[in-house]
Amino acid sequence: MLDTTRSYETPEGIALGIRIAGPVVRACAWAIDMLIRIGLYLAIAIPFSFLGGLGFGLSLVVFFLIEWFYPVFFELRQGATPGKKAMGLEVIQDNGTPVSWSASLIRNLLRAADFLPFLYATGLVSMLLSRNFQRLGDLAAGTLVVYRDKSSVRHELPDVAPVHPPHPLTREEQRTLLTFAERTPLLTGERRIELAEILSDLTGQRGEAAVTALHAYASWLAQGR
Repeated sequence: MLDTTRSYETPEGIALGIRIAGPVVRACAWAIDMLIRIGLYLAIAIPFSFLGGLGFGLSLVVFFLIEWFYPVFFELRQGATPGKKAMGLEVIQDNGTPVSWSASLIRNLLRAADFLPFLYATGLVSMLLSRNFQRLGDLAAGTLVVYRDKSSVRHELPDVAPVHPPHPLTREEQRTLLTFAERTPLLTGERRIELAEILSDLTGQRGEAAVTALHAYASWLAQGR
């Protein structure tokens, strides 16, 4: 796997590539949603304050509903809260399908556990220890927060002569090689070399030679030889 990209295969045999969102971008989305909720609280509290004790009680009920069901409503409606949508994120099941109502409810009710002991410290630790940056709510609900990638044109593979890999590759290894070759134009030279040298045992090369070797293997795989 390259970076935080994950691949899931549908029952129809279609490979779906998704990118997992990390703690920083998720914290920014949370901050946006918090500001929106604060605005809603003020918009409700000010007029309700003129109703005395009744208004205070009603405002508490509305605050409770907003706090706990604001994210559930938007995740079921559009896959993401306004904050996540602004940051280009969405919530999905860990098998790549849209989030279900039960999963959304579970992941958001467990925000209380993730918040402990303060400022989502438990959730942050859980995300840092999880391969897919899942907080406790995500682990319990089987959900992922991913980037909502826009449709883009598929990148062409580098124009190099195809070379047969030195030994048979698994299906996942073949996908990784093809993904690397397709993403090469988007990577810096240093990053290309860094990733290519992870497979130096396969290529027996270092530096740009390792990159070229992987491109040659990918070219051979793309031609279905």
